[in-house]
Amino acid sequence: MDAKNSALCPRRSAELISTNSKDVSISQHGVVNTSKIIFDCLKTNKYSFKVWKEHELHPKEMNKETVDWIFVLDCLNFSFWVDDEYEPWKVSFEGKDYEGYWALCAGINRALKEGIPLTKPSFFATITTSQLQHIFRSETSTKMPLLKERAEILNEAGKFLMENYQGSFANMISKCNHSAQKLLKLITTSFRGFRDEGTFNNHKVSFYKRAQILIADIWACFEGKTWGSFDDIEIITMFADYKVPQSLLHLKVLEYSSDLMDKLRMGKTIPPGNHLEMEIRGNSIWAVEHLYQTVKKMALNDKEFACKSPRELAQCLNSVIIDFYLWDFAKEKVEKITDLPCHKTRTIFY
Repeated sequence: MDAKNSALCPRRSAELISTNSKDVSISQHGVVNTSKIIFDCLKTNKYSFKVWKEHELHPKEMNKETVDWIFVLDCLNFSFWVDDEYEPWKVSFEGKDYEGYWALCAGINRALKEGIPLTKPSFFATITTSQLQHIFRSETSTKMPLLKERAEILNEAGKFLMENYQGSFANMISKCNHSAQKLLKLITTSFRGFRDEGTFNNHKVSFYKRAQILIADIWACFEGKTWGSFDDIEIITMFADYKVPQSLLHLKVLEYSSDLMDKLRMGKTIPPGNHLEMEIRGNSIWAVEHLYQTVKKMALNDKEFACKSPRELAQCLNSVIIDFYLWDFAKEKVEKITDLPCHKTRTIFY
């Protein structure tokens, strides 16, 4: 991208959006209370990057094939919600049914078990919508949303990796010298499907949800080693989606206007790029930055953490780990609370 037309980075975008928001705000009281909860989880080792591999459907091996598994995962990691009048999209794998993000993971694992080389760029460079529909076939009558768009994203990504990186995302990582920032720029400039940008108050802003979670998933899976070794992982922000804002709202870190709450409770879809959608996403990123800085201060005043070098501290405390905590919290405790709806925006970016 031309530098003069480039978007603000997600962190600066979030600050701009939060400063100029009308319908979403951050409660400092909620930040302080939630920071105490998160710090306790970190201090008692209840939460670290190791939680990523503890999920049953995530790969456990730390090899090149796993890098490509994660790349396909995050090429497709968006828009799993369906309207209330329809059954959920549901994937069955090894005797168990999964919904949402976990249905995506189950579908990838099922395809590989069936001998479909879904994680190979040479295969998905030419994958069709009908092939994807079969791979992610549902136990209900509801199809995986946005199948055509998913096929297009995989086609673009597969062709690019075949032409430029010998058919593996691992080779793309190797070009970035352990820099998450360099890799983020390379991903968002190379693949249109990862270019999660918009305009807010006449400023070009970015969120880069899937690009950032791609880097974070690899960092967590590889435990900060080999392909997951990044000297600057702290530059990654939280991943602005549906579920984490729901957790932040429940924890009273975020506050919504009555008009916005009414829209969400009525189940109204918010178009991508609408100021309400951008305020929710931008304030979510900025709220997690507040949480991160508050928890970091707690850590620096604690004997266990204060002795760590800045790099060591960044490997155990950053916005990525806080996001992981908040996403799991949403799935386990918040999702079924009917008066705390998440916003609905149909988009390829989250």
